[in-house]
Amino acid sequence: MEDGTGVVTIDGGDLGCARLLLLLRDRVATLPAGAVVHLVTTDPVAPVDLPVWCHMTGHVYRGVVSGAARPTYAVEVAERAAPTDPHHPWRLGRG
Repeated sequence: MEDGTGVVTIDGGDLGCARLLLLLRDRVATLPAGAVVHLVTTDPVAPVDLPVWCHMTGHVYRGVVSGAARPTYAVEVAERAAPTDPHHPWRLGRG
């Protein structure tokens, strides 16, 4: 869902890391380079996993979104992201 400012928001609720990464990976694949995604999640591991996933794939982790009502993390879509395994988004894929 886009919020009118060009930021796309994914509400991950209380999903765990693997499901969150699947949602994020699938959504960023549809966005142009430079687009910003806000991932809303209560997963306590998200602040650790998201920067690592971004580093692995080439996306830019922008950190915690200040002033958000729920824990929210910003990711900027890379121009050429490294693909991840179709079933295991925490592993690099072929391509």
